[in-house]
Amino acid sequence: MNKQKKSIVLDYNELKNIVEAHKTLGHKIVCTVGSWDMLHIGHLRYLIKAKEQGDILVVGVDSDRGIKLYKNELRPVIPEIERMEMLKYQDCVNYVTLIDDIDEKGKWQYELIKAISPDVFVATQDSYPEEQLKAIKTFSSDLIVLPRQAEQTSTTDIIEKTMKKHLESIISNLNHKKA
Repeated sequence: MNKQKKSIVLDYNELKNIVEAHKTLGHKIVCTVGSWDMLHIGHLRYLIKAKEQGDILVVGVDSDRGIKLYKNELRPVIPEIERMEMLKYQDCVNYVTLIDDIDEKGKWQYELIKAISPDVFVATQDSYPEEQLKAIKTFSSDLIVLPRQAEQTSTTDIIEKTMKKHLESIISNLNHKKA
């Protein structure tokens, strides 16, 4: 099986075995989790910096269900299967998996990092409350918190600006029709 087909691993037990094999080979395992909705330059810079923390990068992708819980019903824009596929094509990403262990309040239950015990977990500033960061530290040897990697680009901003421009255009056209 080629690398591209192997890079999405949905079964955490299978992923654990893969990660253990890498650890046996002396590889440092890095893990990060995110929505990765509408992949943009900030995401890619962040993934590259995450990969620089070790040898193997495992990326968790929040499920559609989870994103709806902690963002809103209009999100995600891109379905989970397509977000996972986009990530697997990034050179810095070794393995992609789905994160769907989200409780009814949108809180992650850490099943991925419990399974693989990464050497490093990389998070973005403001992504997790302090209590979750403490929990993450218990399942990972090291926790690195990076600043956001794009000053002017975020998925939420892109959506909001696009919607605002679209609505302004609709209102303008309606006003012209009335005149």
